[in-house]
Amino acid sequence: MPTTLDVIPAHANTREEADVLVVELVGNWRITARRPEWRELVGKRLPKAVRLEVGAGANWDSSLLLLWGSAQRWCDEKGVRLDGSALPEQARRLMDQLAVTSVTEPPGDCAPGLFMAVGLCVGELKQKTKDIAHFVGECTLSAVAVAKRPHKFRWGDCVAEMQQCGALALPIVGLINFLVGVTLAYIGAIVLRQYGGDIYVADFVGLSMVREMAAMMTGIVMAGRTGAAFAATLGNMKANEEIDAIETLGLKPIEFLVLPRLLALTVMMPLLTMYASALGILGGVVIAKTILSISPAAYWVETLTIVDMSDVMTGIIKATTFGLIVGLAGCLRGLQAERNAAGVGKAATSAVVTSILLIIVADTLYAAVFNILGW
Repeated sequence: MPTTLDVIPAHANTREEADVLVVELVGNWRITARRPEWRELVGKRLPKAVRLEVGAGANWDSSLLLLWGSAQRWCDEKGVRLDGSALPEQARRLMDQLAVTSVTEPPGDCAPGLFMAVGLCVGELKQKTKDIAHFVGECTLSAVAVAKRPHKFRWGDCVAEMQQCGALALPIVGLINFLVGVTLAYIGAIVLRQYGGDIYVADFVGLSMVREMAAMMTGIVMAGRTGAAFAATLGNMKANEEIDAIETLGLKPIEFLVLPRLLALTVMMPLLTMYASALGILGGVVIAKTILSISPAAYWVETLTIVDMSDVMTGIIKATTFGLIVGLAGCLRGLQAERNAAGVGKAATSAVVTSILLIIVADTLYAAVFNILGW
């Protein structure tokens, strides 16, 4: 039941003691109740000091602090001293805390400088390298464990992935590499015709496709097709907490999900590359026949004079490495994906970018190594 003071509306009694204006708050000072405005209380008076007091039995909450804040701002504006020492101790403590928390520091220049930007990039590169190394190490240990007990390997999933990343990728891989062969033949024809060496278009296209372009273009196609699919699939499984469920059952996601995909792509990439090399050479044959009037038989014989088994093995080694890179990047980004749709999309994009970057780096290293070895 409300007391008599609870029903008394909030108001203030003012009196002047010499040059001091005393404001006594009485009644029900609640935040939900109407309270008088400070400027209405003071009116046109301009004392040298203001002292706030709370009358006997007055109820108050944060409404008192609001009035105190208004009085403080008015006193600061008019150059009047405000005395709140007569207010309850709890109110003074709350006001002190409010004064501290309301102090804002001027914003500094948050734009990173050159050295800070370089440092941030180095730190991010270091962390990403560490993540990749850790993931490769986990995959290696899991592969060794699976090799010791191959009957527990998910061969069915591996065969299904071979179909997805191998047989079903034949049309796009074949089309891309056929067009690459056509483009190389056109470029070779423009240059070699000036020297009467039309037939050497076969050498140019054959070596380029078998040693370099077939593996490179197939790796890039698979990065956009299969690597992104790996990342999206694993990212969705993570978002749906399926990977958590697998771990709860005592299974390792690396052995259960990653290794079948890695093995499938690593096995299928060399086969796809040999198929891509054949389609690239076929593209060169078409241009040689239509533009340079070179018969397919002559073109094939010339190709066999320049392309040998070392060239084929060079392309296969590169393709195997590229397949491993695409599989690792796709699975790593999928397992690192955030648990939402946007995170899955970012993981797929990141898998493609990471795969292509590492493919180019690996190809450059292979070019230097093969040159040193004389391949």
